[in-house]
Amino acid sequence: MTEPTFTGRITERSEPWLTTVARRTVLAGGKKLAIGSLQVVLPDGSSRQLGTPGAEPRAELRVHDAEAFRRLLLGGATGAGEAYVDGQWSSPDLVTLLQLAALNRRSLELSSGWFRAPARIGRAVGHWRRRNTKAGSSRNIQAHYDLGNDFYRLWLDETMTYSSAVFATPDQPLADAQRNKYRLMAEGAGIERGMRVLEIGSGWGGFAMYAAGELGCDVTSITVSPAQQALANERIRDAGLADKARVELRDYRDIAGTYDAIVSIEMLEAVGPEFYPTYFDAVDRALEPGGRANVQVITFHESDYRSQIKNVNWIQQYIFPGGVLPSLSAIEGATEKTDLVIRGVTDIGPHYVGTLRAWRTRFLERLDAVRAMGFDDRFIRTWEYYLALSEAGFATAMTQDLQVVLQKRRGGRAPSAG
Repeated sequence: MTEPTFTGRITERSEPWLTTVARRTVLAGGKKLAIGSLQVVLPDGSSRQLGTPGAEPRAELRVHDAEAFRRLLLGGATGAGEAYVDGQWSSPDLVTLLQLAALNRRSLELSSGWFRAPARIGRAVGHWRRRNTKAGSSRNIQAHYDLGNDFYRLWLDETMTYSSAVFATPDQPLADAQRNKYRLMAEGAGIERGMRVLEIGSGWGGFAMYAAGELGCDVTSITVSPAQQALANERIRDAGLADKARVELRDYRDIAGTYDAIVSIEMLEAVGPEFYPTYFDAVDRALEPGGRANVQVITFHESDYRSQIKNVNWIQQYIFPGGVLPSLSAIEGATEKTDLVIRGVTDIGPHYVGTLRAWRTRFLERLDAVRAMGFDDRFIRTWEYYLALSEAGFATAMTQDLQVVLQKRRGGRAPSAG
């Protein structure tokens, strides 16, 4: 992708006073950099060195428009993302720069400050309006996944899997690593040949095809994305598995019947905290006593989980409307009134680094095809930033990807005392 350039020369005399204040404030604040080093190249070609020279990670920030400083000051991390999308700054190694920011997020105070309150309030109100009611959930999912199946086909692997793989070896092909993930999900859910399996969140049918084709299970998979449903059922038919697997357009709140095992792969992120108890109640009702559910979900540490609800981050604002990453304690709390007990938790987050790197590489290699679909450079920068930001989050353990195994107790909950 061609790096954006700024053709004008911004000087202290010509730039707006607020931009001057923002530039001076941001550069002064950058001296708090506690980990690594940052080279900042300004629009006039001059540069500033922040942090400890030569310290790792070493990153470079190229500012093409001084207005980026104002957006960073007033909008924090989200403002920085917005400025990137608008071409106001760039970096020769975006992932490393975002890793540096993640490692220094507390020392740089990228989200706090009274002067950011107006932006935070506006984003919070917008996020609340996109909460995941039945109608809202359908709109939110379609906003992301209905960009077009052909768009996702460009940069996903042949399994069409849009979730973290699990690599048996560092050089394992991505498609094989995705199938390895399917196997682990099935094992965690205790799936055996011939079982009736429910999948909550279909993707494009990859796991349903695995469970039906490799394990001989009868699989019902549900989604609220018409585009995903159509392609998933097409793939299932083409694989000769239509008698074993089906994808239904259905909200998790409308699940009917009971199943021997349940799998849900990176769908809980789209549920929202107020509906976590509803989600796990639906899992509880649909699962046979003694059966297991394996839920793969991207999570935050508890403090970051609560901050995300209050502040609303860039990915929530521009990529996954209505989305919230839960914490493990939020998941456990949401199962309190069910017969579900947690049997095991595995963090596959480190595997997401390689998964995201592969996706971003394929995406950037196919930009001509992306443009041919009608997407502009602003859209391209949005997705490049999203994939790089996600990779940086897993590389620095800001985010985890947990496979949480739950089992439904036989006999129900113990009677209350008294």
